[in-house]
Amino acid sequence: MLVLGIESSCDETAVALIEETPGEQQPRVLSSVISTQIPLHRLYGGVIPELASRNHSTNLPGVLKEALEKAGRNIREVDAFASTAGPGLVAALLVGNTAAKALALAAGKPFVAVNHLEGHMLSPFITHPGGLVPHLGLVVSGGHTLIINVQGSGNYELIGRSRDDAAGEAFDKVAKMLDLPYPGGPEIDKRAEQGDPTRFKFPRPMMHESHLDFSFSGLKTAVLYTLPKLVPSGNPNDLDEQTMCDLCAGVRQAIIDVLIHKAMRALKQTRHRVLAVSGGVSCNSALRRQLAERCKRARIELILPPNSLTTDNAAMIAFAGLLRAQAGDFSSLDTPVDPNLKLAGAQTRA
Repeated sequence: MLVLGIESSCDETAVALIEETPGEQQPRVLSSVISTQIPLHRLYGGVIPELASRNHSTNLPGVLKEALEKAGRNIREVDAFASTAGPGLVAALLVGNTAAKALALAAGKPFVAVNHLEGHMLSPFITHPGGLVPHLGLVVSGGHTLIINVQGSGNYELIGRSRDDAAGEAFDKVAKMLDLPYPGGPEIDKRAEQGDPTRFKFPRPMMHESHLDFSFSGLKTAVLYTLPKLVPSGNPNDLDEQTMCDLCAGVRQAIIDVLIHKAMRALKQTRHRVLAVSGGVSCNSALRRQLAERCKRARIELILPPNSLTTDNAAMIAFAGLLRAQAGDFSSLDTPVDPNLKLAGAQTRA
């Protein structure tokens, strides 16, 4: 079965083709093409929805053509078309979603509406030799921080979420506060490698409470109150380079400590022996190192996607679409996009 996936939920225009061949352990990603709008939105310090949707419309035909050429396939060979239905920016979602529906209609092939968060959650298993297995999923992205009890394809229970800022959102907001370029997460990660994570004592919100929810807004506020204590002007550009690196290291470690602590508690609670971590923040270098060390000590199998599959991409949408198509779970062409689409029937944002 050959599935073409389209992703346009935010500022990445992406198309991928993935093929499942009988007798093979895992599907093959034939192509995964991404056109990023980061240079455009960096000028504004964040994503501008109108610009994102306009550029999706401009970029999608070329990205689609390139994905088909790289895969060595033509549109008539595709068995099913999948696209992101939400959550995301509604105008951006409509571009990719409408295109996938139009292609499905023209080709007379089925359509699959995919939850963007499900795509992230399943992405570590695209390259996993054993395929999808029951596990604890930790999705850490710019818009969501979730803990999910996964028993199988379509069998998900949301057991933890952020009550305010997501982890990636906290990284981006702190980076903006420090006048670092957008997107902020990679910038903080880069500077944190040269910093001392113990110099500043930032809070670890909700770390020791019995539930599995997160809260990162207090961390952002703590940084805001720390700046005037370091420089009278409160201007981050007046900080010396080492202090900037130490601030980044402190923020990064505070977020990592909470993520790992909650994940370990959830593993104990669910009795899973497999942890799969996904989303844009999962490419954070220190998070990957510390998770690997902690899981090794606890004898937990840690599954991480390659860095190319951590940020928004269409391979994860095509893979989720493939699993649904294999189960005969197709979508009507009048299925609407939903910017607040729920995962496992539960609200994922406060």
